[in-house]
Amino acid sequence: MNTAVNDGVWSGAWVAERLGVELRGGDELTELLGLALRRNPKRAHLLVSTVLGKHVPQSPSVVYGHGTALGRRVRELLGEREAAAAVVVGYAETATGLGHAVADGLGAAPYLHSTRRPVPGTTPAGGFEEAHSHATSHLLLPEDPALLASDGPLVLVDDEFSTGNTVLNTLRDLHARSPRRRYVVVALVDMRSPADAARLDDFARETGARVDLIATAAGTLRLPADVLERGRDLVARHDRTNAPDQSDGPGPVAAPGEAGGTGAAPEHADRPGPVAAAERAEGPQPAGPLRADGPGSACAVGEADRPAADVGRPDRPAPAVLPGQRVRDRVGLVGGVGRVELGWPVGLPDGGRHGFTPAHRRRLERALPAMAARVAASLPPGARRVLVLGCEELMYAPLRLAVELERSTDAEVRSSTTTRSPVLAVDDPGYAVRTRLDFPAHDDPADGPGPRYAYNVAGGGFDAVVAVVDSAADTPALHAPDGLLARLAAHIPHVLLAVVPSYVPASSGEGAPMLPEPLRGPAFSSYPPEDVGWLLQDLSDVTLEAPVEEREEAIQSGGAHYAESLPVEYQPSERYQELFHAALAASAARIAQAVGVVTETVLAERSPRPVLVSLARAGTPVGVLMRRWARFRHGLDLPHYAVSIVRGRGIDANALRWLAARHDPRDVVFVDGWTGKGAIARELAQAVEEFAAREGVTGFDPEIAVLADPGACVRTYGTREDFLIPSACLNSTVSGLISRTVLRADLVGPDDFHGAKFYRELAGADLSAAFLDGVGARFPEVSDAVDAAVKELMAQDRTPTWEGWRAVERISEEYGIHDVNLVKPGVGETTRVLLRRVPWKILARAGAGADLDHVRLLAEQRGVPVEEVGELPYTCVGLIHPRFTRGATGADGRAVRA
Repeated sequence: MNTAVNDGVWSGAWVAERLGVELRGGDELTELLGLALRRNPKRAHLLVSTVLGKHVPQSPSVVYGHGTALGRRVRELLGEREAAAAVVVGYAETATGLGHAVADGLGAAPYLHSTRRPVPGTTPAGGFEEAHSHATSHLLLPEDPALLASDGPLVLVDDEFSTGNTVLNTLRDLHARSPRRRYVVVALVDMRSPADAARLDDFARETGARVDLIATAAGTLRLPADVLERGRDLVARHDRTNAPDQSDGPGPVAAPGEAGGTGAAPEHADRPGPVAAAERAEGPQPAGPLRADGPGSACAVGEADRPAADVGRPDRPAPAVLPGQRVRDRVGLVGGVGRVELGWPVGLPDGGRHGFTPAHRRRLERALPAMAARVAASLPPGARRVLVLGCEELMYAPLRLAVELERSTDAEVRSSTTTRSPVLAVDDPGYAVRTRLDFPAHDDPADGPGPRYAYNVAGGGFDAVVAVVDSAADTPALHAPDGLLARLAAHIPHVLLAVVPSYVPASSGEGAPMLPEPLRGPAFSSYPPEDVGWLLQDLSDVTLEAPVEEREEAIQSGGAHYAESLPVEYQPSERYQELFHAALAASAARIAQAVGVVTETVLAERSPRPVLVSLARAGTPVGVLMRRWARFRHGLDLPHYAVSIVRGRGIDANALRWLAARHDPRDVVFVDGWTGKGAIARELAQAVEEFAAREGVTGFDPEIAVLADPGACVRTYGTREDFLIPSACLNSTVSGLISRTVLRADLVGPDDFHGAKFYRELAGADLSAAFLDGVGARFPEVSDAVDAAVKELMAQDRTPTWEGWRAVERISEEYGIHDVNLVKPGVGETTRVLLRRVPWKILARAGAGADLDHVRLLAEQRGVPVEEVGELPYTCVGLIHPRFTRGATGADGRAVRA
């Protein structure tokens, strides 16, 4: 539908005839633009876009399609390499949604829009003036200042260029702060004169930067010299003609056609008034005189829309409520407005005010179908025509919601947005703004209270409207008798309110405390910085080590938790190190194949670009290897972090908050080395569930991806064999010289990451790189075997059977331990028992070979018996000394002190 043409009349004809304005250009200009009169002494006319989704309700797919098409043109202009480094900046308020759509069309480009809403605690990274605007000052408030400091192309997006002054002001400000080599200026329409265009060329010559311009259409607007005077006179004449019909009325009354003006315009005295026009529109409409065009005007039907002083006065009877309208009381709406909970992803920005990254975009796109379904379920049955109405700068989120609603329902969906720009409304087919609703500002604006407007909503034939605001704008003023919701409810039978949480940057000092960036090598750990970021705090200067026996007694007596201290780091003998190197040489190919299998399974089933999150510390070497496989096989550079999880206390919630703020939780894949009986798998599932309930953050998948799953506890694994993983033979010296994690109340506050130590002094014994390089060197030779194994794996039933857990329960009872936490199944867990705990005995499967050489050596060194068992689901099982105290004697498990 060409909404710039009504009944064969161009929607700019009314203004063009009266102001002597001439639009020069191709036919596409009249398809994209109409004209209206501003209530602004600086400029008489307003170019009204029919595809922007601001003043004119339009199909959301049309609005979004124009923006993404421009973004694709930018990508073609820049080429893939420069497009990948570009940053897009849009202008408030009209182009916030358009700029966001351009960023989407461009591809993986971060987006930022200017704003007229200061945020306490957030320091502007730039600003400029829009001289002709109703509200002139723009701020740039990126959460990450580096967004505007990069040297890639900067793409500036506005809805239209009239003089180009705003763009020049922006370019000068940003270029002075952080010069760039290339800029691209984008708009729906370019209406600059040749002289105005030359000024942009002058800027390029002065700075040496390349400046390109892309527009959907171009032309010029010829204005008479006295256009400002003629415009002011025309607006004033309408105001004089339409005086208030009640002497004590709330303020100026609209011109004919302005959402209910009552006088007759001299130019169209025989035309039907706005009520008749509303009656012609599709859907139920209010009757009686509708009044608008004043800050306190009563443009709704019903007592709740009358001035507060009139409420309840018998001499001011309320008009009758029409069929289809909800009854309202004398204070506010009783049933006229419903609220729909969108389920907006926690931590996802509501728009580009502080920056919106490609990761944010992926989170939004995954959440949109469910959010649109919630809206659709809340609409009245049989709703034929639905408006999704955004709020000033909040254009993109409502637009994307409307696009999804249009795609998934049979309703005719339109989208538009409220605005602070005052425009005269005239109900004429040759005029772009037919009706107007006005209401007080409801978002506590920095420039103080004032009127706001919704155009072409009244009389639009809508069965329902979904008003989308951010939580900062969900104030009492929104719900007041003269507020936006009441105004809408007077004209549209069904009003839904959807609130998007206002995003608060961590740097603002508001909301949750700002968490630090991950620790990285070489400052923390011996791993290269790109291999892993540790979401931990460095406790290297704190003495945390205690003798193994002392720790065991404290843990089993309930006097301490195992995560409150660290065991003294085991210093391997020369013979033990020889066993490590022999084990690595013998098993490197087998480990490489398992790494490949688990990584390919993750890429195929979990996410094409996963965020690997290792459970520190045993999971960290595996996460590094998975990252290296993805780069080796697919050229992917996957993010990889290490976080702490503590049995009985859950995963580090601050680490999850940090991840959710920077990545889509649905992309996060938790990684560990192996499963034993599955205790950590259960711990993680419970912790993620509790975190979602407490924080409202959904999307984290608690299933761990592991190298080996002998306990049959997970679906994503490289193998279910219980074999020696050489990284299990050692502690920190195969894990980047990082200790196991620490959680102690006097060291880890509520706003801190869990802690760990970096053992720099053990650098001479560090085998972390040797392990990674030894396995990585075998990647090429196992590629074919990985492909075959993955294909076979995909065809199998991988449902966890928890066989290992049942075996542990049986062993615990059979050996009189009665505590599954003291039974550690598998080669890796048995090794941990021998290195960190007080072992009682080792159960070894009969016939187990070289995989247990290091276990036998450690058991010999500690005087622990190794008992061969015929029927054992694991290669070996380590039993911790039950009810241990330092007064215990023997190894029979019975000579212990209670």
